[in-house]
Amino acid sequence: MQPLPPLRTAHLFPVLDQHLLTVLASLRPEQWERPTLAPGWQVCDVALHLLDGNLRSLSMLRDGHFGGQPAGTSYPEIVAFLNQLNAEWVVAGRRLSPAVIRWLLEVSGPEYNRYLASLDPAAPAPFSVAWAGEAVSANWFHVARDYTEKWHHQQQIRQAVGQEPPLLTRELYHPFLSTCLRALPHHYRHVGAEPGQVISFAVTGPAADTWYLRRSASGRWELGQHYAGPLAAEVTLEGNVAWRLFTKSLPRDQAARWVQCKGEERLSEPFFELVAVMG
Repeated sequence: MQPLPPLRTAHLFPVLDQHLLTVLASLRPEQWERPTLAPGWQVCDVALHLLDGNLRSLSMLRDGHFGGQPAGTSYPEIVAFLNQLNAEWVVAGRRLSPAVIRWLLEVSGPEYNRYLASLDPAAPAPFSVAWAGEAVSANWFHVARDYTEKWHHQQQIRQAVGQEPPLLTRELYHPFLSTCLRALPHHYRHVGAEPGQVISFAVTGPAADTWYLRRSASGRWELGQHYAGPLAAEVTLEGNVAWRLFTKSLPRDQAARWVQCKGEERLSEPFFELVAVMG
């Protein structure tokens, strides 16, 4: 089994932004008010959240202006702080018209993308990827994590207005999947297995691929690809809904319709709770 190499996604942000501007420009006024898979948020709220990602990240990471800090450094405290920031921004942003939101996204996106492209991929990132269990992350992983945020929030908009296919191409969807599945070793850290046991995770569709999680002799789980050998469990997930499972918008009772499991049930069952977002 080959370990996963660093994943480069900075070059995809301009492509993703162009898709976002295109879908937003196509919406009728009433479509901006449609509910999305993000609890309590309409299409306009998710667009505002994407705008906040550009502006707040530039302010913090490029300009060193944080404007506030969480009460503590634990995972729950950081999540609570981010949830509060997100909610406050959306409430204030509802004063903006769709045309102004689109204009601000068009202005801020290229500047943010230039900042991401300027980062040394191997250098330590300002924020670690907590959902992957990392205390320190390289910039490439921080950028890839941000790519998953921008990808799935745009897809929430597209799902609400019936325009999902453009982001499900292999070029744009596979990096999302590959980033999210890097949470598997941390997610399975409390799942016991014999050394050498392997679980396969396959995603179908245009971005189809298979990842393998192997229990090492040291008792850690290792993620990789290109494995040929016996499997203790196999998980196959329908590609068109995989993104929803990883972003907490596909409940367990619904997910079973889209997931096929073989082998030891105790090794496949934890997959249903895999989350690659803060929360």
